Amino acid sequence: MRLQNGSSETSLKEVKEFSEWILSVGDGNAGGPNEGEAEIKVSNDILIEGKSDPIATIVESTYPLLKDHLWEPKYFQEMAILAPTYEIVEMVNDYVLSHLPGEEKLYLSSDAISNVEGNLVASEIYSTKFLNIIRCSGLPNHHLRLKVGAPVMLLRNIDQTSGLCNGTRLVIKHLGNRVIEAVVISGSNVGDKVFIPRMTLTPSDATRFPIKFQRR
Repeated sequence: MRLQNGSSETSLKEVKEFSEWILSVGDGNAGGPNEGEAEIKVSNDILIEGKSDPIATIVESTYPLLKDHLWEPKYFQEMAILAPTYEIVEMVNDYVLSHLPGEEKLYLSSDAISNVEGNLVASEIYSTKFLNIIRCSGLPNHHLRLKVGAPVMLLRNIDQTSGLCNGTRLVIKHLGNRVIEAVVISGSNVGDKVFIPRMTLTPSDATRFPIKFQRR
């Protein structure tokens, strides 16, 4: 976002240096040659002053007065929180959800071994309880907690003509038992009301798993 927002205040040289630094961090080259650990110097202008609760500090710095801007698409289009692990993602999500007004609704997935050739033995080895604890890219967790007003992001392409693609941001408007009503707040269909039905998904990176399973 900093790269996209380069203006007269940020010279092209500074943008270039910042982009190269970001790439060096991602590639593991920042801090010199290393074997997975290195000390990295971070510029003061992109640091958030630490407090007792770092998650709260990050959320409040990125989304000030969140509850007052839930239904404003531009508010979410201009800001995002990136996290290095699923655990941190869940900590951020739990914090935001706990500070939104309204009643929480819990959705539980139905997980099962896929009925495909060569997968019959797996169905006898892996229990449903084991499948429930699997967390992976492209799938919501077994426990999905939501509230009306919660900002969410699609993990899959559902209907590209309606703008429902992987990465599309929405705000929850109604939580039914088998369908979720939401408002699109990113892309070319901002403001559209959409309905997300219950559906069956498989891991997007199936090569990481020794078994083929599905989550509804």
